Amino acid sequence: MGVAQRSGVLLLSCPDLTLALVLGERALFVNGDLQTARRWFDSAYRLAELCGDPSSLARAALGLGGIWVHEHRTCAESEMVRARQRHALSLIDPRSSTALRLRVRLRGEEDYRAGGHAAIMELLTETRGSGDGPALAEALSLAHHCLLGPGHAAMRLELACELIGQAAVTERRGDLLMGLLWRTVDLYLAADPHAERGLAELRGLLAGHDHLAVGYVVEAIEVMLTIRAGRFAEAEKRAGECFERGVAAGDMDATGWYGGQLGAIRWFQGRAAELLPVLSELVSSPTLSPIDNSYLAGLALAAAVAGDRRAAAGHLARLRVEEMPGSSTWLVSMYCVVETAHLLQDQDTAARAYALLRPFADLPVVASLGVACFGSVHHSLGMAALTTRDLSTAVEHLRAAVRGNFALGHWPAAALSRWRLGQALALRDGTRDQAAGREQATAAREAGELGMVLPPPVVGRSSAGQDGCRFRRHGRHWQVELGGRLALVDHSVGMGHLAALVANPGREILAADLAAGSWTRDPEGGSAQPVLDDQARDTYRQRLGQLEAEIDELESMNDLERAAGLRLEREWLVAELAAATGIGGRARPFTGSEERARIAVGKAIRRALARISAVDPAIGEELRATVQTGLRCCYRPR
Repeated sequence: MGVAQRSGVLLLSCPDLTLALVLGERALFVNGDLQTARRWFDSAYRLAELCGDPSSLARAALGLGGIWVHEHRTCAESEMVRARQRHALSLIDPRSSTALRLRVRLRGEEDYRAGGHAAIMELLTETRGSGDGPALAEALSLAHHCLLGPGHAAMRLELACELIGQAAVTERRGDLLMGLLWRTVDLYLAADPHAERGLAELRGLLAGHDHLAVGYVVEAIEVMLTIRAGRFAEAEKRAGECFERGVAAGDMDATGWYGGQLGAIRWFQGRAAELLPVLSELVSSPTLSPIDNSYLAGLALAAAVAGDRRAAAGHLARLRVEEMPGSSTWLVSMYCVVETAHLLQDQDTAARAYALLRPFADLPVVASLGVACFGSVHHSLGMAALTTRDLSTAVEHLRAAVRGNFALGHWPAAALSRWRLGQALALRDGTRDQAAGREQATAAREAGELGMVLPPPVVGRSSAGQDGCRFRRHGRHWQVELGGRLALVDHSVGMGHLAALVANPGREILAADLAAGSWTRDPEGGSAQPVLDDQARDTYRQRLGQLEAEIDELESMNDLERAAGLRLEREWLVAELAAATGIGGRARPFTGSEERARIAVGKAIRRALARISAVDPAIGEELRATVQTGLRCCYRPR
């Protein structure tokens, strides 16, 4: 270690200091290895203090900031780095490039913590006039990071493109990668149909030489796209791998991003309640951004889904919707707020959320830098309107959400929006509305293909009980409707018993009468539905005659395959008539005691409820709670 004299200040020559700075800057700007860079810069800062080298001290303090805003998440770490940067700035020439870069970093950090951008944008203007390429590149990136709210899309894209151009001046590969990354993120945040092109360009550059930090974001976007495609098992596996890469890169968002990706997967799977323990712990993590409210909002939603209304309402109240800063997670936070308000039937919160979200109707709900996507903002607007019972507005937004989600290629979000659209149509136009039935049937089919469990409808107190359960017979199937939900279930004796009970809500029917099919219509005008009435029996007999003729004709033509299919239908019709009629075509009486009738009817109804639950657990649960069996059976809707 040599000694040198400069301007009356004793300096120690530290070869190790120079090496630490070089290795730190290479790790940060070339390799994107944030963890390694921090270690080298911390070592360089300590060596610079020992050597009395203010210039190297400033370079080390600057490098400790990293490439993102707020890389140091704990209060102790953050304040230590900020103190080092301020101290270093006070020691060097204020007109130097390093001083300008330190001021840019400090302004960016202050704006980000406050949820603003005015100071960094003002300094960006000054930096443009300085002719300092590296300072301008860093100012552009930091300013972009402070403008991630949904209202700054155009400004962000301009900054990203300027940064790409500035990379040619600095000749730093990291600047080019950051510019391309910001541009790609901007395109996804704006639902640009060409966002994939930006992602492909980034992949190509990373294939030649990896950059851990940028590659981590690219991998996170790919997880988001896998969730959009509805490949949940693959997405969950990739999310775990992405988390490991984030940890290796030293990215402090690794835990939070993994939680967001898992949250999106569980939400669309219908398993949000499972996230309660994880979210309860994560919401207090010091690794979260100070302006990130998405995990508290997610905790409120998970609690509401789990049925803990008090906890959900408490978390929702803590959010203070109008005061949430416009961060990169603002739209996700609002998505959770609206869904929670719907589950709680909190019309006031839903109305306030609608007003805040309305300007961003055509944007997608994307978390952070493309970490997870919950579909079109139109869905949240539709759900807010549904909660406030503005049903026509809800239908309009949910229709737009279906279209928007298809444009995004977000199949789970499209199925969910279509499902909610069917519910909105059923509430507006009645559960017998054909359009409502079509939307819900299509949504149920799409959800089944994706492995989703669609949420049950939430009926507000003002409309509770207006639309009870309905059973409709369609040949060999029953269509069960409840609160906007539809389930198609195979016919059975128990389904016929349930249909009779549901058609006469509140009326007690003897189990023996149900078994014999001899119960009568409610004298006060109830809409009783016999399992097989006279008209149905006549229709079945006519069809049997047609089937006999068709089977004979097909067999004469040697079309044995089609004939076999018709014989199956004939056998089913014969069995139905035999079960429902006795000698002379009269209703078959139930042989034995009332106790035997009670046992047989109870078993048949329980089997039918199990079939319904297998198709739609929500309808099955509601019927189990409202159907009473015994010597007398009754459906008592809540």
